[in-house]
Amino acid sequence: MRYLLLIGGDGSDAPDLSSKDICEADDALAWVEDVKRRGAYVSGEVLRPADDATTVRVRDGEVLLADGPFAETKEQIGGLAVIDCANLDEAVAIAAAHPVARFGLVEVRPLW
Repeated sequence: MRYLLLIGGDGSDAPDLSSKDICEADDALAWVEDVKRRGAYVSGEVLRPADDATTVRVRDGEVLLADGPFAETKEQIGGLAVIDCANLDEAVAIAAAHPVARFGLVEVRPLW
């Protein structure tokens, strides 16, 4: 079963680094290598800051664009990973081992 890991947090307890810096840190790179070794790693990406986002909506046939994220919230997603695991328990174990889980969040969501 494939799962999407949404990696982020509100930044209050995060190191004073960008998402890119955090994901390129030695412990994050070691996490990726461990997940690859398990054969569960499918893909992953670091996202640019939410301020760089463009939100698209279509209402009555009109395309409406807005700068920034779709919701005003303190929590922001900084990256994502797709993993392929036997079950939710394995996905949760992989998510819990991600270094961002120590100060942020890793949401585990099954893919269709």
